[in-house]
Amino acid sequence: MSATTTTVLLLLCSNVFMTVAWYAHLKNLSTAPWYIAALISWGIALFEYLLQVPANRIGYTTMSLAQLKVLQEVITLAVFVPFAVLYMKESIKLDFLWAACCLVGAVYFAFRGNLGS
Repeated sequence: MSATTTTVLLLLCSNVFMTVAWYAHLKNLSTAPWYIAALISWGIALFEYLLQVPANRIGYTTMSLAQLKVLQEVITLAVFVPFAVLYMKESIKLDFLWAACCLVGAVYFAFRGNLGS
Protein backbone atom coordinates (compact mmCIF):
# COMPACT_ATOMS: atom_id res chain seq x y z
CA MET A 1 0.00 0.00 0.00
CA SER A 2 1.36 3.43 -0.90
CA ALA A 3 2.30 6.02 1.71
CA THR A 4 -0.50 8.29 0.51
CA THR A 5 -3.14 5.55 0.76
CA THR A 6 -1.92 4.55 4.22
CA THR A 7 -1.97 8.19 5.32
CA VAL A 8 -5.52 8.74 4.05
CA LEU A 9 -6.83 5.57 5.72
CA LEU A 10 -5.17 6.36 9.04
CA LEU A 11 -6.41 9.96 8.93
CA LEU A 12 -9.95 8.80 8.15
CA CYS A 13 -9.95 6.53 11.19
CA SER A 14 -8.27 9.21 13.29
CA ASN A 15 -10.94 11.72 12.33
CA VAL A 16 -13.74 9.40 13.38
CA PHE A 17 -12.25 9.29 16.88
CA MET A 18 -11.57 13.04 16.83
CA THR A 19 -15.12 13.89 15.80
CA VAL A 20 -16.60 11.63 18.46
CA ALA A 21 -14.24 13.04 21.10
CA TRP A 22 -15.03 16.64 20.17
CA TYR A 23 -18.79 16.48 19.62
CA ALA A 24 -20.53 13.30 20.83
CA HIS A 25 -20.57 14.55 24.42
CA LEU A 26 -22.95 17.31 23.31
CA LYS A 27 -25.56 14.62 22.74
CA ASN A 28 -24.57 11.83 25.12
CA LEU A 29 -23.25 13.71 28.14
CA SER A 30 -25.24 16.93 28.01
CA THR A 31 -26.33 16.60 31.64
CA ALA A 32 -22.94 15.48 32.98
CA PRO A 33 -20.49 18.02 34.40
CA TRP A 34 -18.11 19.44 31.80
CA TYR A 35 -15.06 17.84 33.41
CA ILE A 36 -16.58 14.35 33.05
CA ALA A 37 -17.17 15.03 29.35
CA ALA A 38 -13.62 16.38 29.06
CA LEU A 39 -12.09 13.27 30.67
CA ILE A 40 -14.11 10.91 28.49
CA SER A 41 -13.27 12.96 25.38
CA TRP A 42 -9.61 12.91 26.36
CA GLY A 43 -9.71 9.11 26.57
CA ILE A 44 -11.29 8.88 23.12
CA ALA A 45 -8.78 11.39 21.73
CA LEU A 46 -5.91 9.10 22.75
CA PHE A 47 -7.00 6.70 19.99
CA GLU A 48 -7.12 9.61 17.56
CA TYR A 49 -3.51 10.47 18.31
CA LEU A 50 -2.41 6.83 18.07
CA LEU A 51 -3.59 6.95 14.43
CA GLN A 52 -2.93 10.59 13.54
CA VAL A 53 0.74 10.73 14.56
CA PRO A 54 1.82 7.75 12.42
CA ALA A 55 -0.41 9.01 9.58
CA ASN A 56 1.40 12.35 9.53
CA ARG A 57 4.82 10.73 9.82
CA ILE A 58 4.06 8.42 6.90
CA GLY A 59 2.40 11.17 4.86
CA TYR A 60 5.31 13.55 5.38
CA THR A 61 7.54 11.15 3.45
CA THR A 62 5.65 11.98 0.24
CA MET A 63 3.72 15.19 0.97
CA SER A 64 4.57 18.65 2.20
CA LEU A 65 3.30 19.96 5.51
CA ALA A 66 0.78 22.18 3.70
CA GLN A 67 -0.48 19.22 1.68
CA LEU A 68 -0.92 17.17 4.86
CA LYS A 69 -2.90 19.99 6.45
CA VAL A 70 -5.21 20.44 3.47
CA LEU A 71 -5.71 16.67 3.27
CA GLN A 72 -6.57 16.66 6.99
CA GLU A 73 -9.18 19.40 6.54
CA VAL A 74 -10.83 17.62 3.62
CA ILE A 75 -10.99 14.38 5.59
CA THR A 76 -12.33 16.26 8.61
CA LEU A 77 -15.23 17.64 6.58
CA ALA A 78 -15.85 14.27 4.93
CA VAL A 79 -16.17 12.68 8.38
CA PHE A 80 -17.91 15.57 10.14
CA VAL A 81 -20.80 16.13 7.73
CA PRO A 82 -22.14 12.56 7.91
CA PHE A 83 -21.60 12.58 11.70
CA ALA A 84 -23.52 15.85 12.06
CA VAL A 85 -26.38 14.69 9.85
CA LEU A 86 -26.69 11.03 10.85
CA TYR A 87 -25.63 11.01 14.50
CA MET A 88 -26.33 14.52 15.75
CA LYS A 89 -29.46 14.86 13.54
CA GLU A 90 -28.40 18.25 12.14
CA SER A 91 -30.10 19.30 8.94
CA ILE A 92 -28.22 19.26 5.65
CA LYS A 93 -27.47 22.75 4.40
CA LEU A 94 -26.39 24.06 1.04
CA ASP A 95 -23.48 25.69 2.86
CA PHE A 96 -21.94 22.20 3.29
CA LEU A 97 -21.73 21.99 -0.51
CA TRP A 98 -20.09 25.42 -0.77
CA ALA A 99 -17.61 24.48 1.96
CA ALA A 100 -16.79 21.29 0.05
CA CYS A 101 -16.23 23.32 -3.14
CA CYS A 102 -13.80 25.59 -1.30
CA LEU A 103 -11.92 22.53 -0.06
CA VAL A 104 -11.72 21.12 -3.58
CA GLY A 105 -10.05 24.38 -4.57
CA ALA A 106 -7.68 24.11 -1.61
CA VAL A 107 -6.75 20.56 -2.61
CA TYR A 108 -6.10 21.67 -6.18
CA PHE A 109 -3.78 24.49 -5.16
CA ALA A 110 -1.96 22.45 -2.50
CA PHE A 111 -1.36 19.48 -4.79
CA ARG A 112 -1.18 21.03 -8.28
CA GLY A 113 2.60 20.71 -8.41
CA ASN A 114 2.22 16.95 -7.88
CA LEU A 115 -0.60 16.46 -10.38
CA GLY A 116 1.64 16.12 -13.40
CA SER A 117 4.05 13.60 -11.87
